[in-house]
Amino acid sequence: MTRPPRDYLRLQWRALRQRILRALVWVRRHVPPGLRLLLGLVLMAGGLLAFLPVFGLWMFPLGVAVAALDVKPLIRWLRARRD
Repeated sequence: MTRPPRDYLRLQWRALRQRILRALVWVRRHVPPGLRLLLGLVLMAGGLLAFLPVFGLWMFPLGVAVAALDVKPLIRWLRARRD
């Protein structure tokens, strides 16, 4: 079996990153802040159920990224309130 050329893999990786970034921008614009954390947790739970046909391992990293959209500003806000 032959291996795909490096340029092909690089282009596929770049396309995947662009899709993920587009999805995160869409979520940031269309999903309210409180629901983003909940959506991220649901996606992570679905990623843990990857053995089922509908769910997949792709859901876990996407859930982490979506939840991070809310967690980072929350941590900043808590630190500012503490000081």
